[in-house]
Amino acid sequence: METKMSNGYGTSRRNALKALGAATLASPAVSSRLHAQAPVELTFFYPVAVGGSVTRTIDQLASDFEKEHPGIKVKPVYSGTYQESIVKAMTAVKSGQPPHISVLLSTDMFSLIDDDAIVPIDQLATSAEDKKWLDGFYKAFMMNSMTDGKIWGVPFQRSTIVLYWNKNLFKEAGLDPEKGPQTWAEMVEFAKKLTRVDANGNVSQWGVKIPSSGFPYWLFQGLTTPNDTILMNEAGSETYFDKPGSVDALQFWVDLSAKHKVMPGGVIEWGTTPKDFLEQKAAMIWTTTGNLTNIRTNASFPFGVAMLPANKRRGSPTGGGNFYVFKKTSPAEQKAALQFMKWITSPERAAQWSIATGYVAVRPDAWETDVMKKYVKEVPAALVARDQLEHSVAELSTHDNQRVTKALNDGLQAALTGAKQPGPALTESQREATRILRSYKR
Repeated sequence: METKMSNGYGTSRRNALKALGAATLASPAVSSRLHAQAPVELTFFYPVAVGGSVTRTIDQLASDFEKEHPGIKVKPVYSGTYQESIVKAMTAVKSGQPPHISVLLSTDMFSLIDDDAIVPIDQLATSAEDKKWLDGFYKAFMMNSMTDGKIWGVPFQRSTIVLYWNKNLFKEAGLDPEKGPQTWAEMVEFAKKLTRVDANGNVSQWGVKIPSSGFPYWLFQGLTTPNDTILMNEAGSETYFDKPGSVDALQFWVDLSAKHKVMPGGVIEWGTTPKDFLEQKAAMIWTTTGNLTNIRTNASFPFGVAMLPANKRRGSPTGGGNFYVFKKTSPAEQKAALQFMKWITSPERAAQWSIATGYVAVRPDAWETDVMKKYVKEVPAALVARDQLEHSVAELSTHDNQRVTKALNDGLQAALTGAKQPGPALTESQREATRILRSYKR
C-alpha cells in the first residue's frame, strides 16, 4: 500500500514537472504564472479505515480549508489503526517521501524524535500570533506534546477515559440512575447489584467491563492514577511499573473478576466493549470519551457519563492523537502544514470536531463558542471529560515506546488471565522496560 501510494504521488509529481517543463519551453511568462499559481499539496495521514462518519468529517474539513486557502491542497490518506499509521508513516519516511503532516498517537512523540522524523512545532510557529495559538491548548494535553523544552505535537483528537452507565439498569437494580460510582468501593458495590447470574451460573449481564486488549496500559493508568501512582518520568527514560501503587491497582483490576465476580475473566476486547454496553450486556463500561457520539447515536436507553472512580485521588490519563509535521519536506510545505493545523484547531473547528466525534475540544476557547455552549446544554455529558482534565496525567510515553508498552501489556494480560500474580507480572514488565530504556538514560 505504501509503495502504490508513493508511486502514485511520484507519478503525479513527475507529470506536473513535465507539464511545467513544456510550459517553460513555450513561454517564460507562462512558466512564471504557473509557478506563482501552483498550490502547495499536503499529504495528510489520518488514522482510521476508509469509510464512515469520521472520514466524511475529515474530508469536509479539508475541503473547507481549501476554500479558505486556495493556495493549499490537502489530501487525506486514511491509514488504518494508530499502529498501522505509525508503521506506514515511518515506511514513507524511510522511502524519502514522508507525509507532510499526520495524526499519530501523542505517545509516539519520543519514537518520532528518536527517528529524526519530525520537526519541532515551535520551530515553525515563531510569530506572536503563532505563540499565542500554541499557548492556548489545555496544559494536560501538552504533557504528551513537549519534551526538552520543545513542542513536538499539536493536540487534535484527544481524550480521557470515562465511565458510562446504563440508567435503566441502575434503576432496575435499586440504584440512583442519576449517580455513577464515585469510588472504587462504590463501583464494586454497584457492580454486584448489576451483575445478573442465572441458576446455572451463566451471566447475562455484567456489572462492569474494563477492556484489556488494544490499550491495556492506558486503562491500567485509569487505575494507577487514582491510586496516586505515576508510571514514567517526563524524559521518557524510566518506568515505575512495579511500584506498590501499581501492584495494588492491578490487584484491584484482577479482583473485579476473580474475587468480586462482577467482570468477565480473561481479556476483554477494546473494540467490542461499547457494543456490549449498547446491547445491555454490561451495565457500566470504561472507555474513551471519543465513544460518546457513537453511544449517543446508538443507545436505546438513557445513559450517564462520569469521571473515573477515585481511590486516593481522582484522575485519568489523557489519550488520543496529535498532529506532527515531518522532516524532509520543503519550508513552503511546512508553512502550509502549520496553517492547516492552526485552522483545524481554531476554536470553531475544535468545537465542530468535538461535537462530531466525542473527543474533547482541545482548547478552552473552543468551549466558549456559541455552537459548543448550545451543544453542552443538550449533551452535558460532554463536560465530564473536559472537567476531568484538571485531574489528568500524561499517557504512558517513553523512548522505544511500542516495546516498552508491550512489556507492560504482556504483564497486565498475564495477571488478568491468571497466568501470573500481579506482583511478579509487573516485576517482569519493569525488568524488560529497564533493559529497553538502558541506552536512553542520561
